[in-house]
Amino acid sequence: MKFLSLIIAFTAMINIANSQTSKSFYDFKATTLEGKPFDLSSLKGKKVLVVNTASKCGYTPQYAQLEALYKKYSGKDFVIIGFPANNFMSQEPGTNGEIREFCSTKFGVTFPMMSKISVKGKNIDPLYSWLTNKDENGVMDAPVKWNFQKFMIDENGKLIGMVPPTDVPDCDKIINWIENKK
Repeated sequence: MKFLSLIIAFTAMINIANSQTSKSFYDFKATTLEGKPFDLSSLKGKKVLVVNTASKCGYTPQYAQLEALYKKYSGKDFVIIGFPANNFMSQEPGTNGEIREFCSTKFGVTFPMMSKISVKGKNIDPLYSWLTNKDENGVMDAPVKWNFQKFMIDENGKLIGMVPPTDVPDCDKIINWIENKK
């Protein structure tokens, strides 16, 4: 009986420790390109595709595909959030205002775009630290390899997967996830 009580107490301590250290997507905040605070918890109940973007990259045309995906599925509890980053060969040198202008005039972007951040290295944004480190997200290590890497967040704020920059936004993995297909 004492042994059973000890196991139950130990299990409870582990569960408390895990619940105190595990974060979800909803625990983070961002700032829009316009400088306004954006609480990611406002997206509870939605699937979220998080993408690090750049204006002068070979993958920049993915903005058009991202916008088409957003328009097609935004009414179905789905949102895309872009995070401009200048981490790869200075391919996002612009200011937040220049990025906003570029996205709206060149690609008609209407999905939420956040202010420029760092997605790797010593100045990594806390959200991207969580997205890329299994110790923080509890799911996977997925360091950002290049611009337009895509992270899939479920309706409960949990990371469920990553899609590499080379895969287009409307690839089967993303479409099947949005449409709840296996």
